[in-house]
Amino acid sequence: MKPFHLIAGCALAALAAAPALADRLEYRVLVQSRDIGHYTVDREGGRAVIDFDYKENGRGPTIKEDVRLDKQGFPVNWTITGRTTFGNLVNESFRRGPGFAMWRDLAGPGAIKGKDAPLLYASQNGSPFDISVMAKALLADPDHTMAVAPGGIASLTERGRSSFDGPDGKIEVITYELTGLSLNPSYITLDASGELFAVASADFIMARKGYEQAADVPLRALSEKLESERFSRLQSEYAHRFDVPVRIRNVRIFDPVKGTRGEPSDVVIHKGRITGIVPAGSPATPGEAAIDGAGGTLVPGMFEMHGHLAQQDALLNVLAGITTIRDMGNDNAVLDVLIDRIGKGEVAGPHMIRSGFIEGKSPYNSATGILVSSEAEAIEAVRWYAARGYWQAKLYSSMDPKWAPAVVAEAHRQGMRVAGHVPAFSSADEMIAAGYDELTHVNQLMLGWVLNPGEDTRTLFRFTAMRRFPSIDLDSPKVRKTLDAMVAKGVAHEPTIAIHELGLTAVDGKPNPGAIDYIDHLPPAEQRQQKQALFGADTPQQRAEYVAAYAKIMDTLRLMHRRGILLIPGTDLGGGFTYHRELELFGQLGMTPSEVLRRATWDMARYTGRDQQQGSIERGKLADFFLVPGDPTQDLKAIKKVAMVSMGGTIYFPDEVYPALGIRPFAFVPKLTVPATK
Repeated sequence: MKPFHLIAGCALAALAAAPALADRLEYRVLVQSRDIGHYTVDREGGRAVIDFDYKENGRGPTIKEDVRLDKQGFPVNWTITGRTTFGNLVNESFRRGPGFAMWRDLAGPGAIKGKDAPLLYASQNGSPFDISVMAKALLADPDHTMAVAPGGIASLTERGRSSFDGPDGKIEVITYELTGLSLNPSYITLDASGELFAVASADFIMARKGYEQAADVPLRALSEKLESERFSRLQSEYAHRFDVPVRIRNVRIFDPVKGTRGEPSDVVIHKGRITGIVPAGSPATPGEAAIDGAGGTLVPGMFEMHGHLAQQDALLNVLAGITTIRDMGNDNAVLDVLIDRIGKGEVAGPHMIRSGFIEGKSPYNSATGILVSSEAEAIEAVRWYAARGYWQAKLYSSMDPKWAPAVVAEAHRQGMRVAGHVPAFSSADEMIAAGYDELTHVNQLMLGWVLNPGEDTRTLFRFTAMRRFPSIDLDSPKVRKTLDAMVAKGVAHEPTIAIHELGLTAVDGKPNPGAIDYIDHLPPAEQRQQKQALFGADTPQQRAEYVAAYAKIMDTLRLMHRRGILLIPGTDLGGGFTYHRELELFGQLGMTPSEVLRRATWDMARYTGRDQQQGSIERGKLADFFLVPGDPTQDLKAIKKVAMVSMGGTIYFPDEVYPALGIRPFAFVPKLTVPATK
């Protein structure tokens, strides 16, 4: 299930009359069993007033809604105000009458006219109110299916039953799968009257007040199970596995070391390995399968170096040519299960490099990984991660910076690297001195050049303070001091450029710059999300300051690249299509397309110690690569049209899979020839 702030953003709405229900419904929001917020619905006659607010890691939505309904319980007037998770101002509305439905959201205005205008509305930044009432409307429909404005057909399917004890006694509930409006279904749980009881995912639940603790673990587990079953079905249907050698004919191999695209070749794979690279047209051995590469380019599998992997991300990353992800912090037990299922071939997913997330306890702490309240506990967390094979430790914003030297020393003693945020009330210079091997996020690096003593970066301030970046003098002593130390100590930097481009330059009503090449391929709900700003700017002046801050970021990264500081490609946005944009932005730092592809493949394989098995297409290495029809050494945009992916010898044709996810295909499906069976 996708993260809840996205569920709320594409939820559905209608309210059936329910006179027997209480006038007020209250719910609690929990992340990894911590109470972080509320959701309340006050009802009187045909009116519902909603208050929705939760905060995790110093951020979260604050939403107020006022909904008027007709006698049949369908919305006729609806206003949504407040702030999104990252502070963007919300002023959304919907109105419906005879023969029309019209709305205005951050993506812009819209209308549907005529007798078939939908009765229901999918809000862009609404609360869970609409999920619950839409479910009621679907249950009342004989086919459990209804059209929704702005677009899409919503369907509801029963997936499980359970019961929970609480202050009002035992409640019998049913969990449903809601589909048809976005890339992934939502799993919602209703009581016997059809009223919302809970919405849950792997690490999140919003449940009826008084029942939240009882429902927490069981409903999160059920959601995870249902999601797993869905991706298992997709794997079973679309993953091509072969017991015989597979020959990919007539391809040009990108050599990341030389930076060149070779002569036409045939590449043979068997049992997960590359077993042969021969001139195109070489005779096949008996019993082989064949894939026609049609003269396209074969590129080694890429490394997404900043993921927080969930099941719904795993498949999309593979289809984008990403065969390895460095997970930068997760629910450790959930990630272990996912890694195990990928390893068994039950679901699609990349190889995983695990980071051990360590966070200090505070009112603003993230719930990911291991929370610590002392230096001793932080050191013990490092040992726990080291014993379980984690590649590095990642330190986060609420950890006491005074603990960093001892924690880093222990990680290095255990053979682990250290990366992470700059803890609040410290600077990149202090973390470099403490022994960081890598700094995460370019804003974390640059904030130390503009913050005043005592300013707290555990909240949205770490984003809003970027408006100060235009004042930075890149020739100043404080900038030179930081970069000189990084060069001297070989400290790498993972800037996550794409998320900064989105946050600082995207504006409401227009496709964000990174989504222009793929937005039209997405389902309606995702298209709307790609047409709104991420960071709120309440005035044109603030937006201008953000845009200028992004320009300063790019100038800083160009300087770092010229200084020889290793810049690492990662998105913190789920990877997939956004990773392609991240690489485009690396190309704006002074790197050629071939150099960018080398950074995403060979350089990252060497950086993570995997170059003996990955990073290039050579005989004996893992069969991790992807095929594009064009020449990405001349035009990097060619990687956005992936025709085939080999993930350890399992073959995926993205254009076969995308329609099942509601995505319009991009490239083509290569011709596959399978030997006849006896």
